[in-house]
Amino acid sequence: MPPIYDTTVKTARMTATRDSVANGTLEILSAANVVLATFGLDADGGSVSGDVWSLELDAATVAGEDAAGAGTTATKGRIKNSGGTVRVTGLTVGDPASSADIKLINTSISDGQDVTINSAQIQHAPDPA
Repeated sequence: MPPIYDTTVKTARMTATRDSVANGTLEILSAANVVLATFGLDADGGSVSGDVWSLELDAATVAGEDAAGAGTTATKGRIKNSGGTVRVTGLTVGDPASSADIKLINTSISDGQDVTINSAQIQHAPDPA
């Protein structure tokens, strides 16, 4: 049976994750793993409350990457540490009305287009049922 963590442990785990990637990057990806936009994480990485990490970004809006082409749908995200090593994968991306981890104003991204994050929050994995 998988372990069940109390909130104190979840907070500590999320804080450790945040600290390990602070000053790194959040990459927004297509289903084919093409990087569509890259956001810098603040030196502090954001804040943790309970089991939720709210990412703090250097800027809420960046330009779409060249690889986005004429318009590609963003479907997932990943976080790299400041050395460029991927540390967090499996993040969901959606519009502001979705339950996604990363909420974009527009999930269709084109080369040079403004890409704006409405919110970026990651919740600790749920306890097993």
